[in-house]
This record gives sequence, structure tokens and C-alpha cells, in this order.
Amino acid sequence: MAEDFVALMQAIAPEMAEAMARRAMVLTAIAESAPVGRRQLALRLNLAEREVRADVEKLRDAGLITLDKAGMNPTPNASRWLESARSFARQTQGLTALETALHRAGATAADLCAVFAGDLQCQCTASAYTMRGFDTPYLGLYGACSTMAEGFGLAACMVAGGHMQYAAAMSSSHFCAAERQFRTPLDYGGKRTPTAQWTVTGAGAAILAPAGGPPYVRAVTFGRVRDYNVTDINNMGAAMAPAACETILRYFADTGEKPEHFDAIFTGDLGFVGRTLLLQLLKEEGLPLENHQDCGLLVYDRDAQNVQAGGSGAGCSATVLCCHVLPALREGRMKRVLFLSTGALMSQTTFLQGESIPGVAHLIELSSELPE
Repeated sequence: MAEDFVALMQAIAPEMAEAMARRAMVLTAIAESAPVGRRQLALRLNLAEREVRADVEKLRDAGLITLDKAGMNPTPNASRWLESARSFARQTQGLTALETALHRAGATAADLCAVFAGDLQCQCTASAYTMRGFDTPYLGLYGACSTMAEGFGLAACMVAGGHMQYAAAMSSSHFCAAERQFRTPLDYGGKRTPTAQWTVTGAGAAILAPAGGPPYVRAVTFGRVRDYNVTDINNMGAAMAPAACETILRYFADTGEKPEHFDAIFTGDLGFVGRTLLLQLLKEEGLPLENHQDCGLLVYDRDAQNVQAGGSGAGCSATVLCCHVLPALREGRMKRVLFLSTGALMSQTTFLQGESIPGVAHLIELSSELPE
């Protein structure tokens, strides 16, 4: 009945549904971050400050929040509405990435043998909390920003080996959560360096099965951890480039393939700095790349958006893979690609101790046709 009511509201009063969903989202965010100011809340939710101000006034008039010098706080009366607010916001904002992938695959959660998933939030919070709504075995992974290719490769191996019928790979990241966890809270207003990257708020999910397609998984190369003594937390591209270089070199050495056999070779989130270093390293190894693209430079427009060296985050490669690469292969716009997700494996503690930042990169080969 509740879902029918939401659908009816979206059909005959979409502006009311939008306003209610936004206020539900604002109330939830206040409860999770209290005390919080309007500006910080607007930044976190990617809303205009005037929209937040209007919604805050409505919530205050309804007795759901209070405002003081420290910021906004939920009232005791708000707690009885929070779960309903979260549910309403979810129903109106759409499906999770996993639900969307299942729908497009013509499958259900009951068909899945396992879900390989991870993200950047403490102890893979986003993935674990998503899986609360699925009665499916969950294999949590932490490869930092390399998680999507890691999960995709593991799922492909399990399915190809006959151990699973259907498996899902997914990953996500969130800008504000990553900044707060690995650098400083946004309210500090810290200046970002030119080498810094902008964590993508996004998620991607893919369903792997033994038949169907295109696209097809033709090979997987799991990467080794490499550490070139980079210690700058604002220069992830430099930390990850050597690992990406080695994984690419190992793939070509193992398979005998050549770069020109592929429409494109994608890396996950090296950004401008990391991509420049990768191409230099590969050239020095006698493997110049003319068809390289980086997801961190595809997901944002550096000329029009103030994102410094480009995009990053576990959701960066996941969204580009699921929204750009896989559709292009399915529609025949690309025939063969190599796709790498790259990860910087520091923790919240190690970089504060002055430790260097290890990197890793995992590779999957994808094609629009089965090998002959």
C-alpha cells in the first residue's frame, strides 16, 4: 500500500513527491551528522543552500529539528519518523546499483550465488548496509579503488570454474565520506592541491553468468602490491601508477597480445598526474600506449569542473565500467578492451604515521565477441 501511494504521488503530484523526498533526505542527513550547519549539509547532499534553508525551516516548523549556534539537531520527536523518512527517500530516489543490475540481467537476488563487493567507507559500510536487504552470500572486499576489477575478476573466475551460476560484483564511493575519513572534514575548508583528486559519489554493479552476453570476460590478471615510497595523501595517482604499469606489463608478457589489438586500455582513477607517470613508465619499458584512457579523466571535465587532477574513488572505475565500457561492448561500439581498477592501500592510521602508500591494480580483458 505504501509503495502504491508513493507511485501515485509521483504520477499525479511529482513536485510534492520531490519535495518530500528531499526533506526526508535532509532530515536523515541531519540525524547522521548532528550538529551540522546549513552550508556543510548543502555540500554533503549536493543541494543549493537556498533549497536546504527552505527545507530546514519546514522541518523546524514541524518540530523535527532545532537550530542553535552549534548547528542543527534532530528533536526526540524526529526519531519516530527517521526510518519512514529513509524508506520514503529510497522509494522515490530509485533502485540500488545491484537492483538495477539484476533488473537489466533479467535475474533476481535469489539467483545470485554470491555478491563480491567493497567500498571506501570504514569496514566497507556502504556495501554491508546495502546487503542487509538481500538474502545472498556476501563476500566483502577491500582493494580501495581497485575493488571493482578485483570483485569482477573473482566473480568471473568462480562462474567460469562452475562454482557459481550467477555472481555480482559491485563497488561504490562517496565524496564527503572519503574526505572525512582519509583527509579532513569538509567544514575545515582545507585548500586542495593540484595533484589531489575528487572522489566520485557513485556506484556500479555487474552480474556475471556462465552464458549470455556480450560482453564477455576473456582474461583476468590480478595485481601485486607495489610501493614506490610515495607519502603524499593528496597524490594518489603517483602512488598507483607503478602498480598499474606492472599489471599491464605482466598481462602482455603472459598473453603475447599487443596494445594495438584493443580499442582502449582503461585505468581506474590515476587522474592527470598518475596517467602521465604511467605512460612515461610504460614507454621506458618499451610499451608506448596510444589508446589509453583513465576513468578519473572521463568521469569529470577538468576544463569545466574544479576537480584538480580528476576523479578517484572505488565508484570511479565502477561507474565508468558499468555506464560506459560495458554498454559500448554490448552495442558493438568497442570490440576489445583492457580494464584496470587501481587502488591506493593506505589506511587512516598509516598515512598519519608517515608511512608510504602501497598501490595495486587488477586487470580484466573484455570483448564483444567470443574468442574463435
